[in-house]
Amino acid sequence: MDRFSFRPLTFLITGFGWLLLSSLVGLAVMIGLVHGTPLPSWLRLVHVHAILIGGILQLMIGGLLASQSSDSQSGHTGANSRPWLFATLNAATVLLLIGFGLGNMMIVGGAGIVVIGAVASIAPVAWQLARQSQTQPTGSSWLYRFSLISLFVGLVISVAMAFQFVQQYYAYARLLHLHLILLGFVTMAMIGATHRLLPIVLNAELYSLKLARFVMIALPAGFAILIGGFITSSLHLELAVGGLLILSIGLYAYNLLRTWIGSGHQGNAASDHLLIATFFLVLMMVMGVLVGANFLPQPPVLPFGSLHLAAYTHMALIGFMLQTVIGALSYGIPEILAASRIASRKKQGPYRDQLAAIMDRWRAVQLIGLSLGTMGFGLLAAMAWNFPLSALSIQIASWVTVGLLLGSLTIFTAKLAWAFGASPSGVVVSLPNKLLKESTTAIDPAA
Repeated sequence: MDRFSFRPLTFLITGFGWLLLSSLVGLAVMIGLVHGTPLPSWLRLVHVHAILIGGILQLMIGGLLASQSSDSQSGHTGANSRPWLFATLNAATVLLLIGFGLGNMMIVGGAGIVVIGAVASIAPVAWQLARQSQTQPTGSSWLYRFSLISLFVGLVISVAMAFQFVQQYYAYARLLHLHLILLGFVTMAMIGATHRLLPIVLNAELYSLKLARFVMIALPAGFAILIGGFITSSLHLELAVGGLLILSIGLYAYNLLRTWIGSGHQGNAASDHLLIATFFLVLMMVMGVLVGANFLPQPPVLPFGSLHLAAYTHMALIGFMLQTVIGALSYGIPEILAASRIASRKKQGPYRDQLAAIMDRWRAVQLIGLSLGTMGFGLLAAMAWNFPLSALSIQIASWVTVGLLLGSLTIFTAKLAWAFGASPSGVVVSLPNKLLKESTTAIDPAA
């Protein structure tokens, strides 16, 4: 176990653990809302921030360190071992959640400062990798740097909100904070990562480099204009730039779809989840514009309550972000485990295939359950316009939605545990215990 301590694998597994636990909290909040027994409001803040800071941010740091190891071929060095970053980030996450639970914004602000410091410590690595990506024809360096800047600005705004430095402009600050983190950082970074990862998974070239370049430039530019619309309270500007974002995301999805079709690849768990995540990203952008258009007339055309907001946000949190995470882990975990456990590159291939086969098991059930569970939020929101929350149909739909999501998460978690427990068959594990290697060689001289 000591070989994995504080290396990319530790960040990835801990980040997924946060994601899993916070998902359970979120499902409990939803059930309470539908059943008319809402849980304390601070649990929603705990749910969202545990997902974004403990989960998504930590997963991205793990992916960043894994990319650094892969690019520098330093997977067995200490270059990517960051125990203080790991400890600081998780301690700050716990402190942040305690602050929300106690309603103490001073604790929340202090935890936010610690998170900023943790991100600052890894920022030079992220910036350097973004500079290296300038050699890639997709021009993704601009997108990665934009996402990093958005993260910093979003975190600074959150600290200012916690310490009540922007009370007069709190509504604007909250809107900026949410969109900078969710769209500016998470969405942009995941789009850049998917552009890079999906062709590798499919073992194919990206269909159109021109489309990729356009998307990498248009998305940050459109988002920057969207921020201007928020600052000026111009709903018409927000809707206009929303059209640009839909166009850009549509071209992004088309490029990935044509890449998959042209590859002739039958698909696997990684490619399936990445492509379905792209579908939900398109849907999320369209829904965002429709939600804005709903508020053009006053009063709004359709009433918009807590359940409708939950449906919209979970198209992003589950449909796009969680699907992307599961897709990336389905490919990355076998790669990292094979490189970590086997010294010989020649012998990594069979073990990697063994692990990949585990991650591909029950992929259809896992994918369908997660996708239908996500759509269940939309169904509940639509039903709420015609039925009271106490109606039997809504109660049944809510439990079916929870069951689908829990079933998919359980399957994927079980496969992760299976992969970690799967020993290489017929190869020598690169453990520091010399005696183990000698005994293995004695049993199998061909090794």
